[in-house]
Amino acid sequence: MASHDTMLKEIPTRPILLDGGMGRELQFRGVRLSRQIWSAGALTEAPDMVRTVHEDYIRAGADIITTNTYGLIREDLAKAGLEDRYEDLNAIAGRLARQACAIADRPVLVAGSLPPLRGSFRPDRVGPASKLIPFYREQARLLAPFVDFYLCETMSSAAEGRAAAAGAQEAGKPVWVSWTLHEDHSGRLRSGETIKEAVHALDGLGVTGCLVNCSAPASITKAIPLLVESAADRIIGGYANTFHPIPEDWQLDGNQETDGLLSLRSDLDPEAYAQYAGQWIRDGAAVVGGCCGTRPAHIKKIFNLISGGGN
Repeated sequence: MASHDTMLKEIPTRPILLDGGMGRELQFRGVRLSRQIWSAGALTEAPDMVRTVHEDYIRAGADIITTNTYGLIREDLAKAGLEDRYEDLNAIAGRLARQACAIADRPVLVAGSLPPLRGSFRPDRVGPASKLIPFYREQARLLAPFVDFYLCETMSSAAEGRAAAAGAQEAGKPVWVSWTLHEDHSGRLRSGETIKEAVHALDGLGVTGCLVNCSAPASITKAIPLLVESAADRIIGGYANTFHPIPEDWQLDGNQETDGLLSLRSDLDPEAYAQYAGQWIRDGAAVVGGCCGTRPAHIKKIFNLISGGGN
């Protein structure tokens, strides 16, 4: 397997294109999503579909695909009675992503997704780093045979991002950290911390990429220039979701009326979304892509935009 740095150099001299969402895409294709382990259930119920989604993102032009491991969290698997399959499911997710790369006639990287461990978008539930780092260390080790680098994504606070990166770096592969942003479009993290504070928290860890993700496109637009100011020596990027604003106390498996599956905006079709991505690139992003609710058509539209291919 070629190294991360070598393969990045082989990608054409244009912005690097990430894939789009996995969970919602599986749902669009008829796969049932679990309110406990999200898209991870598809690793056993519909593995061929997971691989097909990866392949469709590659066909759309993605230079990087992301393992379907966002829902692979020991605590959540235990709730679903699947904790004993944790190691096996990580390996399945890694193999499916690596197998999908076989269809490409160009370099395609595999990013190992390392998710929030105490719930997405909840800085109040992150907990101490000493409790988080061993889990990130373990998942990074399990994914190591299959991935080119790690993507610690949807981190809601500076401390969460540092803990994930600290655990991941021990596997000896490059690490990117991506934070999710407040719904007020301020460019701050959901914790209220600034981008500068989040980047500074990574000092000494050798993180090579700093991104923002799973936030409204307008929030990403606000944050990219702040990343340029604070992390100019690293790879900078962004990938938005297409959700309506997310409640601060939201839980995937909660019992409140606002919990569970989040609703999608109707105004972020591929054309509209690509216009945002174009602005991120103009503002300094070297990596763009899509998060929850974006589909292969969104990635194809961005690919056409950045490669000069028109529609």
